[in-house]
Parts: sequence; structure tokens; C-alpha cells
Amino acid sequence: MAKNKISVVSLGCAKNLVDTENMMGLLDEYGFEITNNEHEANFLLVNTCGFIESAKDESIQSILHLAELKKYNNAKLVVTGCLAQRYYDELIKEIPEIDAIVGTGEIPDIIEVMQNAINGKRKESVKKPGFKVKERLPRYISNPGESVYVKIAEGCSNRCAFCAIPYIRGNYCSKPVGIIEEEVKQLISDGAKEIILIAQDTTRYGYDLYGKYLLADLVKQLTDIKDLKWLRIMYSYPTHFTNELINTIAEESKVCKYLDLPLQHASNSILEKMNRKGDVKDIKNLVAQLRAAVPDITLRTSFIVGFPGETEEDFQQLLSFMQEIKFDRVGVFKYSAEEGTPAGEMDDQVHDNIKEERYRRAMELQQQISYEKNQQKIGRTMEVLVEGELSETPGTFIGRGQGDAPEVDGLIYFQAGRMVNPGEIVDVKITSASEYDLMGVLK
Repeated sequence: MAKNKISVVSLGCAKNLVDTENMMGLLDEYGFEITNNEHEANFLLVNTCGFIESAKDESIQSILHLAELKKYNNAKLVVTGCLAQRYYDELIKEIPEIDAIVGTGEIPDIIEVMQNAINGKRKESVKKPGFKVKERLPRYISNPGESVYVKIAEGCSNRCAFCAIPYIRGNYCSKPVGIIEEEVKQLISDGAKEIILIAQDTTRYGYDLYGKYLLADLVKQLTDIKDLKWLRIMYSYPTHFTNELINTIAEESKVCKYLDLPLQHASNSILEKMNRKGDVKDIKNLVAQLRAAVPDITLRTSFIVGFPGETEEDFQQLLSFMQEIKFDRVGVFKYSAEEGTPAGEMDDQVHDNIKEERYRRAMELQQQISYEKNQQKIGRTMEVLVEGELSETPGTFIGRGQGDAPEVDGLIYFQAGRMVNPGEIVDVKITSASEYDLMGVLK
């Protein structure tokens, strides 16, 4: 009997990608053949994103594309993820081509859902959001590279006024330490050099399970794994830092001297409206602590411009803060009103033209700061995790330093007089720099 073939599309963030890889792992174990050719598949699965309007639009377009394709394949269409969780009633009603829907908390149900689809039964597996991890799920990583994401928690309990994640993913739920350690050991055994810890809020890790913040303990345990080279921490809510975590980042040689601190704004009145904990003084104190303990740390953050009620004075406070702190990396996002969130119901929405203009001004300032920061790296020798060789220019390789997270930060391009392989960590002397990328030569 021929194997069922499934083609999978994963949309959205790295956290969603891990969910996709878990579902693919379960399907692979069950006997499905994973294929990149959607035209030969008799199952089409799309793991959707529903975080902001543009992500919803991309998810809908992807579903419609696959709905059209299934007519020619005689395939089954399965929709999973955030959009499926939030709008399953509308999706079932408006797109009858969908054969099954799986919510964010029902990933382990994917096999049962597929069995029903094979038998011609339409299956909806969408419950109240929330996902407690009781065992390590298998993962199918179609392009195993040098760096792999590990999700250490599900959901979020911060209740920021602009964010729909708690309604889509449920309250914060940490994975047990043992399950994370088991997963990391397997990934390292499979060839990963860098493990990237992710969650909606990594610094909250452990509080729901153990009654205290335990990210530092988790990091120490993971750095004991023999062949792990780098451990990177992403998405760290600023008010959940402990002194132990700061010391651990400073002292553990395998921990990348890098942090992503999503701050969202630098006006106290806007932070309060956003329902963010802490104020600008607290943020400045945390940055000072981090830089004192880890002088070479790379700090990344993200800001939202055009939040309801943001005045020009609020925005000027943000620009002044950016100029004062000089973050190495900054992502700027235009506020997107999400239905069902407190901010989406606020009266004082900011006009799109003002959002666009403030976005441009903030980005121009950060480009200048990033350029100046990168210029200071010329002449330095940096450790680089090699990702590959440029096919169009043999002898030129690309990689990332500890200050560069995959997909969101810059790259390091370097010349080498010998072959270097993906996964190697080599020393590169920086010879020139742009706003985002560095150029150098192998030492």
C-alpha cells in the first residue's frame, strides 16, 4: 500500500515553526511521507499565523491557494495554528474545502485528525487555548542546520493591551526541565551547534511549575551538554530578570552574549496604556546592569509606533531613549489593531500616515546607530558560526557571530583561503561594515 504523502506550509514565527516540526515528527513516525512537492501530495497542511493583520492575510491566501490545488490533487486540506484557533468557525463556514482544523493546544491530536480525514470524516480539534507538555514530542526538521529553536514554554500571561497571544495560546505554561534537556541532547546529537531558546517570555520560565524564575538554572543545565557550542536566549520580558540570570549569561562561556529585550516603547504613559510592567527608569537600570556584567553584550529590542494615544511628545521620548541607549539591533513595528484586545477598542487610534512617518523616522535613527556600532567592530576578530558558501562567489562564506540571531539580524561575509564547512566556528577579522552586515577575512 502506497504511503500517504503530505506537503506542509509553516507560516509565522519560530515558535510556530517548532509546532510545525512537532506535527511533522508525529506524522513521520505514523508513516506519512513528507514531501516538498505540493503537487504530488494527497494531504496539504498549513500551520497558520494570526498575530497581526498582514499575517492573517498571508494565512488566508495560503489556505485559498491550497484549496484550489486540492481540486487537482484530490487531496485533503488540513489547517492548523493560530488562525485556526481563533477563527475556526468562520474558516469552516467560508472555506468548505477545509477537511480538518487543529487548534494550537491540540498538536498531539494530529494523527487522530488525519485518520478521520483519510476515512472521509471532517474533524475539528479546537478547544480552549492552552497546551501542557507532558512528554517530548518528536520533531521532523526538513532542513537541519547549524541552529535549531527549542520552545521552553507555551502561551503567555502578561496580557499586554495590544496582543492577542493569550487568547490564541492560553496562559503561560513552562515545559518541564527534563523534557527540554532531552530534546536539546537529541538535537545536538543530530548535529545542531547552536540552540536558541524561545517562548513568548523566556524570563518567566519555571514560575508556573516551580514557583520561581528558573531560566538561569535551565541555562546552566543545558550548557553542561558536551557538544553544545552556543546557547542563545530570545524574547526576554524585562521585568522578570534575576541577578542569577545576568550572572549566568556573563559567566557561562557557551551562552551567547546577546539578548532580545522586547521593550515596545519608552514613554511611561504609553507603557502604562500597553499594560507593560515596569517603567523607563527600570528599563535603563536593567540595561546598565547587563552592560556592567557583560561589557560586550549585544542588545536587541523592538518598539511599536502609532499605539493608540501616542503623541508626538511620546514619540520624541522614544527617539531620545533610542539615541541614549544605542541598542545594537532594533525592530520597529507599526501598531496593528487586533480585534478582541483592549488596545483595539481604544478610541484614540493613530492615523496610518502618522504611523508610517514615525516608523520611517525611528528606522532612520536606528540605521545610523547600527552603522556607527558596526564601524567600531572593524579590526576586531570575531567568532563566526559558518552557514555556507556563496554560490555566486566561490571562496566567500557567510556566517553569524554571537551578536547575530538567525533571520532577524545581520550576517558576516568573509573570504577564506581554504574550505570551511557549515557548522564550523572560525575566527574572522572584520575589515568593513554596513548598517546591518559585516565583512572580513578568515584568520
